[in-house]
Amino acid sequence: MIISAIIATVVSVERIIFSSMNLKRAKLLTASIETQRNSIGALLGQDVVSEMVQKLLDDKAQNFAPAVQQDRADAAFIHAKDELGARLWMLDTIVTAAPLMGLLGTIFGIVDTFLALSKSGMSDPAGVSAGIGTALYATALGISIALIGLFAFNFLSDRNERIGEHLKMLILRL
Repeated sequence: MIISAIIATVVSVERIIFSSMNLKRAKLLTASIETQRNSIGALLGQDVVSEMVQKLLDDKAQNFAPAVQQDRADAAFIHAKDELGARLWMLDTIVTAAPLMGLLGTIFGIVDTFLALSKSGMSDPAGVSAGIGTALYATALGISIALIGLFAFNFLSDRNERIGEHLKMLILRL
């Protein structure tokens, strides 16, 4: 469970930084597309949003047929959405698996409790308490990891939706 907590933390932090950078760029480009249409290239950076906008600008400069431009814009949008959602499956898996791992720890703790009871009967309350304590810690840890991962997953999903809306506006305005 510790490994899953570490993975969830690393993925969450990396995706928060990544989505923050892309949301900031998407807002900047969306806000300035009307006023600075000719100098939009100067606002581009090294992120997914800029990459998509650059593809759109390149396609527009090549004077493709409108249907081809639309297909290429759709492809660029799908690629950008895939990049934004990369590694979120790890968080989703951890959110699902962490409570199950906690439940597995609970089962092992209860088994330890029954083993302590079978060896010493009720004469060893410390052995019984240790097994129950292990069960409770495992359950609490699994649920805690899942809750934190769920908050991060939902936050990142919402942020990706907002970036996606900005990308759609950029496609329509370019």
